[in-house]
Amino acid sequence: MAEPQTPQPWWNRDSVQGSRALILSSLAFSLMTVCVKQLNSRLPVAEIVLCRALISIVLTTVGLRLAGVSPWGQRRGLLVARGVLGSLALLCFFEAIDQLPLASATVLQYTYPTFTAVAALLLLGEPLRRRISAAVLLGWIGVTLVVQPQWLTGTAQPAQLIPALIGIGGALMTALAYVSVRRLSQTEHPLVIILYFPMISVPLTLPWVLQQGVWPQGIEWFWLLGVGVMTQLGQIWVTEGLRCLPAARATSINYVQVVFAAGWGWLWFAESINAWQVGGGMLVLAATLISLSARR
Repeated sequence: MAEPQTPQPWWNRDSVQGSRALILSSLAFSLMTVCVKQLNSRLPVAEIVLCRALISIVLTTVGLRLAGVSPWGQRRGLLVARGVLGSLALLCFFEAIDQLPLASATVLQYTYPTFTAVAALLLLGEPLRRRISAAVLLGWIGVTLVVQPQWLTGTAQPAQLIPALIGIGGALMTALAYVSVRRLSQTEHPLVIILYFPMISVPLTLPWVLQQGVWPQGIEWFWLLGVGVMTQLGQIWVTEGLRCLPAARATSINYVQVVFAAGWGWLWFAESINAWQVGGGMLVLAATLISLSARR
């Protein structure tokens, strides 16, 4: 007679592997934002997205060849939709980085766990556990503090509010893209999911670049390469994390990128960190720890 199986603890292999991958993806994406910020607004956002896409196509194609996997996948309609959503999200995010302080732009982008939790519930039927709901709410309060409270009191200038709205729009697109990745990870190879992202980005951005493009100079080539490589690593790790963990929990762990971004902004760009941001960062870390401790 077979012995009854006992439930796996929260530190089981999938949970640890997924959490580690998501934290690494947050680190990679935060370094990507540093590379974008270093370009100092000289290059159009569409050109940065195009360069990132070309680098990703090369790296992903090589990986698929080495793995012996067909690049076309099975659920091509959903793969294309994921590529469109991801490309629009990236355009919005890079525009927000270009117009706002690094920490603030990243914080606005990382409102997407709230959208992801709702979308996963409605589109995937994934239950929203109380602990994850608490983590999402706590993280939302934290990002509100880091994003500069004057935006909430009506004292912000209109020039700041428009990039903020663009950033929130990018967060919504990101959430829908991540829900698509979660669904696709059940049937598709991770590199196939990643490949459709740049395949859509190239035709989407190429017309803009042909009209408004600026030829990169000197060190800008290095930062463009950094954007491509860091985004590729982030995509690989976040796809692995979404394979191992439910979408709401996975994206709430990614709140930790807010802390990375604030640190890079302080180290590289001399962006001040006030008491509101420190308090918000602590709440974001608390939200991440709650998500890490949640049982499957």
